[in-house]
Amino acid sequence: MSTEENKTGRRERIKRGLQNTYRVVVMHDETFEEVTSTRLTGLNIWIIFSTIVVLTGLLVWLLIAFTPLKRFVPGYGAGDSSEVRVLSQQLEELEGELEAQNVYLQRMRNLITGAVDTTFQQSEVLEDEETNPEPVDRIPEDEQLRRELELAEINRSTGGTTVAGGTASLESLYFIPPLTGNISAGFQPDKQHYGVDIVAPRNREIKSVMEGIVIQSGMAVETGLTIGIQHPNNVVTFYKHNSELLKRVGERVRAGEAIAIIGDTGELSDGPHLHFELWFSGKAVNPVEYVNFD
Repeated sequence: MSTEENKTGRRERIKRGLQNTYRVVVMHDETFEEVTSTRLTGLNIWIIFSTIVVLTGLLVWLLIAFTPLKRFVPGYGAGDSSEVRVLSQQLEELEGELEAQNVYLQRMRNLITGAVDTTFQQSEVLEDEETNPEPVDRIPEDEQLRRELELAEINRSTGGTTVAGGTASLESLYFIPPLTGNISAGFQPDKQHYGVDIVAPRNREIKSVMEGIVIQSGMAVETGLTIGIQHPNNVVTFYKHNSELLKRVGERVRAGEAIAIIGDTGELSDGPHLHFELWFSGKAVNPVEYVNFD
């Protein structure tokens, strides 16, 4: 019985509290003159507070539902994953293209520098260690044959052409100068300088010496923006330290077509110039002997 009486008394106190009248007075701080006043009951105060809470919650919901803020709410809108699927598919495609390009560029580096990929050969030695304990020395003729087969494969894949009985000699080919200017550094393979440096004003266009297909186009730490082109007859050219590249990997270019803009990119550059390399059958040759840069 006492519990019921307590509940009844509590309800009566709440009811009286809501019915009590209060006066809110605004007075001047110095003169104590009454500026304005208003009468409020406990019920009015409760209604005002509840209204403020409801309006605040509604405003927050509208902001989340109809503005980009919903992206920052964990789990909100997780059902709509079409954009995520598209971005994930594009990322996978880019990763695949990057991996294929890296493999192709590594093969070209190995071909140019004369390095041999021994990964498969080492695995074969480990598997056949018992039957073939001693390695077999390669003879120079075997290395030359391997090099020629690799060059022939690259020519077939890039549309290169060969002449009957082997490749044409460089003396029989015509090269358009990629750039005209003064040569500041010559061909010095003993110092790992496998080309020539041609100095020219800024914003000059660099041209392809022959028709071919772009096999490299991107940034390198030492050589900056670099572009490489595979030409017919086992000829490969490289154009380094550019400020802008005009062609992408896989594009076919014509002889004399602009492929880059002269620049000063890369750690090995100390001014605007073109570092031009000419490779024939996997070996670097002196471009001055075949190209007129005057």
